[in-house]
Amino acid sequence: MAYSAGNNLPFESASKIGHLAVINSEWVNELIKNFESTEEESFGDEEKGLWHSYDPRKESPLEEIWVSDGSYQEVVENKREVSFIKTALMNIQQRKIAKIDKNNPHPLLLQDIMKDSAEYHSTILPLRNVVSKGKSINESVRYIIYDSMRMDPSNGRMYFDTLKWLTYKKWSNEKPNSLDFECPYCAKKIEDGIPYDSDEGECPYCHKKVLLTDMLGFHLDMSEESISGKVATSYMLIMELLMLFTIIRLQWDMQDKQAVTRTLFVKDGPMTLGAQYSKLVPNIREFLNFAQKQNRPIHIMGSEKSGKFIDYLDSIKKYIPYESGKIKYAVLSHKFIQHVIQRTPEQPNPYGIRTNWGEKVLVSIDPNTNYVLNITTGGYKKDKNYPQEKDLIGLNKILSTIPSIISRKYEGALYPVELANGIASMSNYPSAKILERFIADKLK
Repeated sequence: MAYSAGNNLPFESASKIGHLAVINSEWVNELIKNFESTEEESFGDEEKGLWHSYDPRKESPLEEIWVSDGSYQEVVENKREVSFIKTALMNIQQRKIAKIDKNNPHPLLLQDIMKDSAEYHSTILPLRNVVSKGKSINESVRYIIYDSMRMDPSNGRMYFDTLKWLTYKKWSNEKPNSLDFECPYCAKKIEDGIPYDSDEGECPYCHKKVLLTDMLGFHLDMSEESISGKVATSYMLIMELLMLFTIIRLQWDMQDKQAVTRTLFVKDGPMTLGAQYSKLVPNIREFLNFAQKQNRPIHIMGSEKSGKFIDYLDSIKKYIPYESGKIKYAVLSHKFIQHVIQRTPEQPNPYGIRTNWGEKVLVSIDPNTNYVLNITTGGYKKDKNYPQEKDLIGLNKILSTIPSIISRKYEGALYPVELANGIASMSNYPSAKILERFIADKLK
């Protein structure tokens, strides 16, 4: 392992002649002689029959699009470490996208799309050697998360109310307590959670005040001296989800009951919440299933930009049997994902059983235009052949909308995600340097 760069000295580069010992090894050469190539010029057995055709003209594209995205930037200044977090929610109308030239988008048309169409949320979390007055670093971060969600300068409690809406299943006639969670003070599990519709509660063991945001488990990634950067990334992912579901919640209660069904909700990245943060996943699945039974299906799509699924799609795109004017798509079962993508043996727990609220779908327009999408099902089955095409909510509607939102600026890009990313992202340079100076000035 090479030395990394420091403040004064450069990183250690890899040896330019280090490969010679490997090439000259008799053992390595003998092994290679015994290798046989098994590469096939077509799909493997599990991949045959995977791809299906769809004519996007069969359905009208969804009229309105909402997309959420986020970014964070960790800044270290004189041993003090903080993380700036920014998330964005953007509304795009189909009629405006239709005017855009996919190859040479006019800046004024892009400006028209973005005008008065975005909402922002931002906060800052101390990670090391910084605390709020009168609080430990743990309490500082817990209360910053709580207050940031409840007191957004632009939208007040809207995002926090969405957290309560999901937590307490306010779309239903039920009135449950919150999900159980570990007390951030005594670490004992609060089995009964927080009473229905409450912002705060009390630990029945140590009798200290606990917060609804504690249910999400941020404190489990905190030590007494410092905070893991995972807290910042998890907060960003939670806020992306809450911002998107805020629009779903508002449209759900509109007089026009089909408004929510005519909308495409797009999340940048996969539809997953890992580790303790996955507590909301069962409630999200339950709501989406409930909406479908009410004949008000919610069309939600996640778009992945990198990772194993993108790499796999790139490796097999030349074998996809394209048809002019047709979209090719493949719904990936859990068995396929484990055997072909992850290349692992059977696992005791099925793929994504606790963490995923969307399933993987590969979409190919042509050899140079490919997407890894996540589409919701509103449930989960332990069947290894799950999901099937029929399980995906609004698959045809989503596929019919894809051609109208393709961007040719980047490979596998979609206009809504591209525009939202432009609003939400904070680059390493100059953003990090500017924020570093900002912190230095404020914490003198």
